[in-house]
Amino acid sequence: MDKMSLKQMQFFANHGVYPEENRLGQRYIVDVDMYMPLDKPGRSDALEDTVNYAEVYEVIKACVEKKTFKLIEALAEDIASEVLRTYTSINEMTVRVVKPHPPVAIFFDGVSVEIHRKRAAAS
Repeated sequence: MDKMSLKQMQFFANHGVYPEENRLGQRYIVDVDMYMPLDKPGRSDALEDTVNYAEVYEVIKACVEKKTFKLIEALAEDIASEVLRTYTSINEMTVRVVKPHPPVAIFFDGVSVEIHRKRAAAS
């Protein structure tokens, strides 16, 4: 399966368990890998034969910036659900959400979750 990736997308949002996270907000970094056939657009060189990554970005941006989640796991799940629902040519995808500065007294480069989802088989 072929892959299209969007890497290091950065957003400012208000996700978190603690009230100050919801009030103050912070930066989130999102990567997605979308698995789909890319042979047709590779031959045709036509945008209508592929997934427009600028539009995918807007779907992800809406998930991150217009909704609020306690857990980045829930945010990742929402991103995967929305992208797979919107783009039927994407068969599976991996979503990685990074919270680089969680409000905990630990010195590290942040916390991330990564999920992999497949399109449900047609019944």
